[in-house]
Amino acid sequence: MQATQEFQTSSGVHNFYHQPVQQIDPYRFSNFQGSNDSTHGRSKGTQLPFQTYTQFHTLDSTPATDCAVYNSPLAVSVSSNRSPFSPQCSHSYTSDFHHSSDNTYGSPLSGSSLVDDENKLMHTLWALKNGLLGPECDIDYSGSLNSLVMQTSSFTKYDKILEMAPRMDLKQLLIACAETVSEADTLSLSERKVAITASEALMDMLEKRVSVSGEPLQRLSAYLLEGLRARLLSSGSIIYKKLKCNEPKGSELMSYMHVLYQICPYYKFAYISANAVIGEAMENENRIHIIDFQIAQGSQWVSFIQALSRRPRGPPHIRITGVDDSESAYARGGGLQLVGERLAQVAESCGVPFEFHGAAMSGCEVQLENLQVQHGEALAVNFPYILHHMPDESVSTMNHRDRLLRLIKSLSPKVVTLVEQESNTNTTNFFQRFCETLDYYMAMFESIDVARPREDKQRINAEEHCVAKDVVNIIACEGNDRVERHELFGKWRLRLSMAGFSPIPLSSSVSNSVRGMLKEYSSNYRLAEGNGALYLGWKNRALVTSSAWR
Repeated sequence: MQATQEFQTSSGVHNFYHQPVQQIDPYRFSNFQGSNDSTHGRSKGTQLPFQTYTQFHTLDSTPATDCAVYNSPLAVSVSSNRSPFSPQCSHSYTSDFHHSSDNTYGSPLSGSSLVDDENKLMHTLWALKNGLLGPECDIDYSGSLNSLVMQTSSFTKYDKILEMAPRMDLKQLLIACAETVSEADTLSLSERKVAITASEALMDMLEKRVSVSGEPLQRLSAYLLEGLRARLLSSGSIIYKKLKCNEPKGSELMSYMHVLYQICPYYKFAYISANAVIGEAMENENRIHIIDFQIAQGSQWVSFIQALSRRPRGPPHIRITGVDDSESAYARGGGLQLVGERLAQVAESCGVPFEFHGAAMSGCEVQLENLQVQHGEALAVNFPYILHHMPDESVSTMNHRDRLLRLIKSLSPKVVTLVEQESNTNTTNFFQRFCETLDYYMAMFESIDVARPREDKQRINAEEHCVAKDVVNIIACEGNDRVERHELFGKWRLRLSMAGFSPIPLSSSVSNSVRGMLKEYSSNYRLAEGNGALYLGWKNRALVTSSAWR
């Protein structure tokens, strides 16, 4: 399902930059995702400054200077009671987390006073198992006395966590559970059983507090809990693939993505900022070739074609190469020929010479011959929320992320646009990744909360089908199965520089275009410039960056 916004006619390409996007392409971006500063395992996302001129600090980059910040006017306000992946219903609680080692770890018991009496030791273990972890706990007590002492130490540690758990707020409980799950990955078999049992006990407590129709933290926690459960059972990949298999029909998915498009500016930010940059770069070109690495329905280029048709000296010849994947085709309900036909009709109605070439494949599969670059064209390449899906050197020796950048550089493009989530979930360890995901998506769920009622079924469906699977993938999956691998802008800047690219300064018309769009949304959205990128954030947390390269 698509939404159409009125296109206001005006003359000249620059006026187009300030116009709303005419056609939406919502399912194109199924995920939005900050610097990660760990203090006791806590994640602190990239902070957007409130003042007009302050600084950005990220792990991967030097501080930026002269960070101009823009605020935007207002929107509306918005919350449901069970995880769509979980059979149990749930309820409430939220609060800020003030984490310390005291909240998660007790001092391990040496066991020296118990060694003298093995019967007493066995009784203690039995009491801990049945009293704290439940009679169903499957702990193996066979083996040597040293093994039993080690288990006693583990029990004491998790005993303290479980003792404190009922007094923890929801955020504290989530982090305690994630830390316990993280430890289970590294422990010996005997201690792993103890950690798993403690994790399951914490998950049972969480189940009673989460809610897909509750406050933002409750809703996010429902999906984080499913990710933790899947990871603990080593079934993350199975669950993630099952979620993809159970996706709604293409028309329904489009409807859910349309809801997010309406209530969040993340899609429009990508469209408007990239189109403004490309339009400026191509202002004097007569033959333009755009390679879009996530073409989806091609909606981004409808208003772009219309704007170029009004050039005083006549429209240029436009050729678009659309890279596609099976998910886009599924949501669209057909192959790339549908995109080509639609854009050709728009171009014909505007009197714009137009060609379309489809490359029906994942970006990882793209080779030079798939792009059909021709001599005499001014080339623009668009990477909208897609490059983080390409596996890098930490996943594959092929390193498609850097390979693709080097391939594009070899084509000597006039401009490359990159829009990515400002989050650090690629190579960080699991616990840090969990904290980063909690921090990032908390800001996102808060931004959704101001626009739709909490019991709104469309909002629930949109979060479940368009956001939840990404959260589960980040938390539960590893290796090739983890496709959500976001990096901070500082890391992207390093990758692009190593591939031979140089940043293109963003003009005021780019930020002015986005600032105009943000007037439709809550004043809690922030726009800031720094490090050669445009940052879109919620309150003080950066969520998305847009940048240009040549």
